[in-house]
Amino acid sequence: MKILGIVGSNARHSYNRLLLEFMKNKVISGHEVELAEIRGIPLFKEKQTPGPAVMELAEKIAAADAVIIACPEYNHSLPAALKSVLEWLSYVAHPFANKPVMLVGASTQPTGTSRGQTHLQTVLSSPGLHALVWHGNEFFLGNAATAFDDQGNIKNPATVKFLGQCFDQFTDFIGRLGQAGKGND
Repeated sequence: MKILGIVGSNARHSYNRLLLEFMKNKVISGHEVELAEIRGIPLFKEKQTPGPAVMELAEKIAAADAVIIACPEYNHSLPAALKSVLEWLSYVAHPFANKPVMLVGASTQPTGTSRGQTHLQTVLSSPGLHALVWHGNEFFLGNAATAFDDQGNIKNPATVKFLGQCFDQFTDFIGRLGQAGKGND
C-alpha cells in the first residue's frame, strides 16, 4: 500500500513532521510511505491559478492508496496554512474524494490536537473534498516538546504502542473499504 503523509504545518520546525517521520521509520512497516510538505503553497485565492506546488500535491494524494495528515492545533483549530491548502485542493483537483484518511497530531499543549483534528474532520468531509476520514482511536500527542528524544523517537513506550494500534486499525478500515467496494461489482 502506498501512503502519503502530509505535514499539516508550514513551520520550519514541526513536531508534526517529527511525528510523521517517526511513524514512517518506526510504526509503518511493509508499506511505501512518502512525506509531503505544505510549505511554499500560497494562500488560496479563488479564480486564480493554483501553481505547480498545489498540483504536485494533488497528484501525490491521487496516487496514494491512503493519506495520513499530521495536524497541529492553533487557537483550538487547524492551522490556516493547512485550511488554505485544502481549499486549493477542493477547488482545482478533488484528490481526496473517497480517499481513506487518518488524522494524527502533535502539540506542545497537554490536550494534544483534539480540537484541531475535530475541525479538520469537518473540513475533509465537505463536498469539495469528500475524504473518507477514519474514526476510531484518535492519536493526539500532547506535550510534544518533551515527548521526543534527540533522535526523533517518541520516548513513552505506551504511546508508541497506542500509535501502532491506531495505525493497525486504520489499515483494517482500509481493508473493509476495499471489501465493500468488491461487493458492489
